[in-house]
Amino acid sequence: MGDGHAQDREDRRVQFDFVVNFTNGGWLEGQDFKLDIEGDDISDDQLARYAVAHMNLHLADTVENVRIRNKKIIVEEHRRRSAAS
Repeated sequence: MGDGHAQDREDRRVQFDFVVNFTNGGWLEGQDFKLDIEGDDISDDQLARYAVAHMNLHLADTVENVRIRNKKIIVEEHRRRSAAS
């Protein structure tokens, strides 16, 4: 049994498919995309914002909407670690 420290719990990632629609009529689609998450779950709205930010699409200011599909939370080691880790 752990003592409550973050390193004692298993990392979680979210795996999902997405479609990002742009205001100029184009779109970007991804399948089986994975991102690290904090905690045990993430809402579709939070995930949409996180994915757009992660891919630096928010800088373009042309994202019309994001659809999330086939979302599942998986136990897998995080790919990005903070410098403090």
